Amino acid sequence: MNESDAILFVVDDDAAMRRSLAYLFDSAGWRVAVFESARAFLDGYDGHAPGCLLLDVRMPLMSGLELQPALKERGITLPVIFLSAHGDLGMAVQAMKNGACDFLEKPCKDQVLLDAVTRAVARSVRETAQDAQARAAQGALAALTAREREVAQALASGKPNKVIARELDISEKTVQVHRHNTMAKLGVHSAAEVARLLMAGGQLD
Repeated sequence: MNESDAILFVVDDDAAMRRSLAYLFDSAGWRVAVFESARAFLDGYDGHAPGCLLLDVRMPLMSGLELQPALKERGITLPVIFLSAHGDLGMAVQAMKNGACDFLEKPCKDQVLLDAVTRAVARSVRETAQDAQARAAQGALAALTAREREVAQALASGKPNKVIARELDISEKTVQVHRHNTMAKLGVHSAAEVARLLMAGGQLD
């Protein structure tokens, strides 16, 4: 996953603004998708593409600030950049408290906006890659039996077979069998790799 996979999602009820932003980002080499409302974005986003969300504050039916909690409810973690011609300090504070990357006033200099987008996309690509790694690790770890997970935790802690056998009240030979099966299922060859997988999967005690 890299920046070439990213999409800039522009949500603004002003058609002229949508066209202007789409032209700017397209000229800078970004992929762009535009939406006329917050609801249209929620209905159209598939939840997987990395990128960032450029969001107007004041829109009919659902404002940009109201969209933020809706994103969280749906597990959408796109970085948000607010663009508003009517922003004030209170709006900016609320937006940033809710996790926005930037709060920019219209009209905004092109380079300032492009720099903000670059930062947001880099963050999104990084987080998307981490999420993908976590899902892959969780999938691999789910194939382990309960005993194999215990052995994996012990291996990740650097414990030798003799100690693992004593703590689990099994023979060293059985530990060796579980160790072999665990590494085969996980597709790794060392205790350090087991530890990295457990960490990526959020299962390292």
